[in-house]
Amino acid sequence: MTSLPLILLVLLPFAGAIISACLPNTSRNRPAAAAGVFTLAALIIAISKFDELGAGQVVLERYEWLPLFGLDFIVRMDGLAWLFSIMVLGIGLLVILYARYYMSKQDPVARFYAYMLAFMGSMMGVVLSGNLIQLVVFWELTSLTSFLLIGYWQDSNDARRGARMAFTVTTAGGLCLLTGVLILGHIVGSYELDAVLAAGDQIRAHSLYLPALILVALGALTKSAQFPFHFWLPHAMAAPTPVSAYLHSATMVKAGVFLLIRLWPALGGTPEWTWLIGGAGVITLLLGSFFAIFQNDMKGLLAYSTISHLGLITVLLGIGSPLSVVAAIFHVMNHAIFKASLFMAVGIIDHETGTRDMRVLRGLRRAMPVTAALAIVASASMAGVPLLNGFLSKEMFFAETAHVGGTEDWKMSYAAVAMGIFSVAYSLRFISVFFGQLAKDLPQEPHEPVRWMRFPVECLVVLCIAVGVMPERVVGDILAVASSSVLGAAMPAYDLAIWHGFNLALGMSGAALVLGALLYWVLLRRHDLRERTRVPVLHRLKGAQAYESTMLALSLGATWIIRLTGTRRLQPQLLVLMSFMIVVPLLLVDPWFSLPPVNLLNIEPLFAVLWLIGAACAAGAAYKAKYHRLAALSMVGGTGIVTAITFVWLSAPDLALTQLMVETVTTVLILLGLRWLPPRLVPKVLKLTKAPPSTWFRRSRDSLIAVGGGLGIAAASYAVLMRSPPPSIGEFFVLRALTEGGGSNVVNVLLVDFRGFDTLGEVTVLSAVALTVYALLRRFRPATESIAIPVQQASDVDPTKDQAPAAQARHGYLMIPAVYLRLLLPVMGVMAAYFFMRGHNLPGGGFVAGLIFATALIVQYMVAGTDWVESHLRLRPHRWISWGLFCACFTGIGAWFLGYPFLTSHTAHLDLPVLGELHAPSAFMFDLGVFLVVVGSTMLTLVALAHQSLRSHRLAADATRVTIPPAKEIL
Repeated sequence: MTSLPLILLVLLPFAGAIISACLPNTSRNRPAAAAGVFTLAALIIAISKFDELGAGQVVLERYEWLPLFGLDFIVRMDGLAWLFSIMVLGIGLLVILYARYYMSKQDPVARFYAYMLAFMGSMMGVVLSGNLIQLVVFWELTSLTSFLLIGYWQDSNDARRGARMAFTVTTAGGLCLLTGVLILGHIVGSYELDAVLAAGDQIRAHSLYLPALILVALGALTKSAQFPFHFWLPHAMAAPTPVSAYLHSATMVKAGVFLLIRLWPALGGTPEWTWLIGGAGVITLLLGSFFAIFQNDMKGLLAYSTISHLGLITVLLGIGSPLSVVAAIFHVMNHAIFKASLFMAVGIIDHETGTRDMRVLRGLRRAMPVTAALAIVASASMAGVPLLNGFLSKEMFFAETAHVGGTEDWKMSYAAVAMGIFSVAYSLRFISVFFGQLAKDLPQEPHEPVRWMRFPVECLVVLCIAVGVMPERVVGDILAVASSSVLGAAMPAYDLAIWHGFNLALGMSGAALVLGALLYWVLLRRHDLRERTRVPVLHRLKGAQAYESTMLALSLGATWIIRLTGTRRLQPQLLVLMSFMIVVPLLLVDPWFSLPPVNLLNIEPLFAVLWLIGAACAAGAAYKAKYHRLAALSMVGGTGIVTAITFVWLSAPDLALTQLMVETVTTVLILLGLRWLPPRLVPKVLKLTKAPPSTWFRRSRDSLIAVGGGLGIAAASYAVLMRSPPPSIGEFFVLRALTEGGGSNVVNVLLVDFRGFDTLGEVTVLSAVALTVYALLRRFRPATESIAIPVQQASDVDPTKDQAPAAQARHGYLMIPAVYLRLLLPVMGVMAAYFFMRGHNLPGGGFVAGLIFATALIVQYMVAGTDWVESHLRLRPHRWISWGLFCACFTGIGAWFLGYPFLTSHTAHLDLPVLGELHAPSAFMFDLGVFLVVVGSTMLTLVALAHQSLRSHRLAADATRVTIPPAKEIL
């Protein structure tokens, strides 16, 4: 049977996330079933790869990504990646089943599963990346999706705070990781994982090894909540318990240790590695285990225990011996099993009793005997009790700490035993809620959950026992394959037997169990843990407080800088911008006065007159803006028309069409936007006084700076184009437009083929801008005083009458009969279709066609207003935008799946019976997406502005008087 592509392990969770997001939130079954099906399919594919990996092979698939930069999208699975894939998908499948019964009917469950699967896909991308840049991309995606999961309950302040804290810390670490990866790529000369892992000696001998190690370590330590970045993990407990069970057992926090294991062959084996990684791990395991003892929230206790066990894994990797790496991988497996079961057991207790507070919970084994038994076994595994999986890997940990110190240095062994003592103490604290008399004052009457909610916990607890009793038979082959993929020829000999005789490691385990129980008994007798509200001795060590203080300092600093340099007024901002337009060209062009001369004799007189008219319009717009904004807007339109004629003069009809339609659309939108500006005009009954000298100085200064900025940019452009001109890039596109792009219209082929990715980014930005304008304006309520009354109409306008566009038409403001303008819609629709269909070979295209059709819709608005347009034409601008982006992306992805680079176009010639030969490029779909986005974005902006204009008129109709601004505001 043909093996399924490995990339499906990454794509299936994302596909499931999209489908889950489209399902209704009214049902919990359908989103859970969809998420479960996609996860199960991916899990089956992953399991099927084990035979290949067991034979020593590495499954690798390569897809072109950024070939010019030597970057390919590589999906790579070896034994370590397989192990983490099974943990991510297997525990993810159990969490999905568990969440079906945990989540409330009032929760938006479809959104929850969409976030969960998106996070799963991101984590699979990290695990299976065969390229370090690609790994960083997925690494940051895990931060983003975990932010959504932790802050899932948006109404909770704790959830929002925990999500922000986790996102800030992990993304900061991700930026450090990106820098470290770039340094590694510079040292090795490649970003491919195989090349980096094979160049370990070269990397360790390089002068940039230490900066690369520190930056990569910062990325790993922040993600795995290691000291001093451990503080974010307890605050992430505000997430739903299924999220906590998933993120903090097999995925989010395991990404950091996965990275350390993955890059151990390239970065490990040096004193710097041992001190940095091992030192952080030792501090973390001691702090985490000590803090866990004094937590009152069951999830808080598990959070600090997770920090401690991750520190244990980090210490093993810091030790750096081959056997310690094997022990680290083994404990990664064991910790994922018992910690996921413990989190889900806590979720059951919270779900059935209404609380997680250990100060009020007691005697639960009487009401929940099965859940109690499962939780006790899992917590015993966490404590390292024999015949359970946690005992085996912890005994290997004790053995390695004793080995690294030898017979002279016992500090590491003391720290390991101390951690073991604390882990026993907090495990006993955890299971104490099941003993004693059943509490009577609980929010809910405790009882066992439904059968299938407990099933995931049962599966994991059975694994704890199976691995503890038969380790070699259950996980022997898996551990061997995973470890050998990291260690290679350095693979050590080890024995997973449950009994190795009486040795030092066994003595350390026994001492930890006895002393841990004694410590808990002392604390319980002399210091009632139920009454403690803070951690003794170390309660002042608050990383979260340091984080909040740092964020507050950054916020205050940003506020001070904004107050010092920023302003809400548009004019000072433009002043700074235009000043830079003067200064920057002076810095870039050197020497300034050696520019090539301009031959004025070659300038056509008619062309010069044309630009004199454009300049006069620009100057007139600046002058008229002081008194009449409508006249200023008309003159600005004049400069746009001159620019369009210039494009025609220079044989650029595509640009001329685009410029003309942009001027038409933006004129209407700016007209609507003029209503938002503060009033500057008053009735003629007021006599304007002469402007003070300061006003004339300001206007003269602004005019000079504007002219200077324009001349500066013009001179810089002229210098770049004329001084030592390189070979014309235009010739490249002219020669290849028809042969490689399938069209003779070079501009259109350039936009939809050669630079299609740029165009996709531009239409995405256009969509985001339109949605932002709509989101801002639909909630804004302009004040009545901000409505401007033009001078020439102030005496005629009755503020008690609605002056909406439809009313203006009835009163004769529109001189053209409405029926004629209504007939323009089909005519302009045909024109839009004509320019759209011819765009690949003749002037036109999706952008121009979109502007033409948007203009046709704007004309209908001018006749009857948005109410008529929406009711008769049934416009849904949001859908136009979404379908446009879908068409554009679908075109690119289709080429990708056919084995071509993203957005590669293909041209076909169809021979139809009636129409004859039809030119049908695949870029037609991409251009259709551009068309839909342009129409949707334009109409969405129009609707947002127009509705606010209508609201402004209605506010004016309710006003009892016309507010006249003071004379000083007019000046």
